[in-house]
Amino acid sequence: MAAVTGLEKVRSTQQGGRWRWSVFVLAALYFLVPLGASLWYTVYNAGTGFSLAPYAELLTAEGFAQSLLLSLSLAVATIVLVLLLTLPAMLAVRLAAPRLRPVMEVLCTLPLVVPPITFVVGIGKSLAVGGEVLAPTPFWATLIAIQNPGFPMVLVLAYVVLVLPFVYRSLDAGLRTMDVRTLVEAARNLGASWPYVMFRVIIPNLRSAIASASFLTLALVLGEFTVARLLGYQPFAVWIVTISGSRGQMSVAVSILSLLLIWLLLLVVSSVFGKEKKQ
Repeated sequence: MAAVTGLEKVRSTQQGGRWRWSVFVLAALYFLVPLGASLWYTVYNAGTGFSLAPYAELLTAEGFAQSLLLSLSLAVATIVLVLLLTLPAMLAVRLAAPRLRPVMEVLCTLPLVVPPITFVVGIGKSLAVGGEVLAPTPFWATLIAIQNPGFPMVLVLAYVVLVLPFVYRSLDAGLRTMDVRTLVEAARNLGASWPYVMFRVIIPNLRSAIASASFLTLALVLGEFTVARLLGYQPFAVWIVTISGSRGQMSVAVSILSLLLIWLLLLVVSSVFGKEKKQ
């Protein structure tokens, strides 16, 4: 009887392994076949044959470096700002006002139900009306400063709203895996200050959640088009669409490089936040 049960377990394990490999192969084909076709389109032309010229042209393409640097700067600023806003607020609600958690959840997930086109039209109208209303006041200079094309802070504020639901879900999942109240009370009873509690107790236990929130924010900012285009700015996604009409191979090459860049940044973020702290 025991031998039969052992054989059944072995067969079940083998079947489970086959199913896992089948799903892995199908997923790999689903992602790699379109990527391979795009890569082949960028390096092969019926007239000239095999050539890496589209990738070489990227180094000297007008606007490539500026738009990529702008998108990365916007992504870093958005990550920092959204974490500074959400993490302390979520901790305060969990520690001092747990009954407000449903309210906070609704507020943080509300951007999901607002269409991006409606959102950006509202921003544009607010900026236009605000410029007229605030013109006689000192705040008019601030309104103009946040629209600086060199670093449009207005895009950072807009991206914070767009990414807020994803950041909230990531941090909430991380906070659910730890007893925040017990950790905070223990640290405070030992004489730790609030900054020490935040940076040496809470954040190290939320490495995975912060990494997930950071990557989702990075991916959204690098790929966002609607808000930036309608507000008149040219980050990386807008630049790709701008050149796609006249230089098809280069636009696909840029898309592939941007995808590889996101994967690389994902590995960097995962390695930085995933390191175990040495005792």
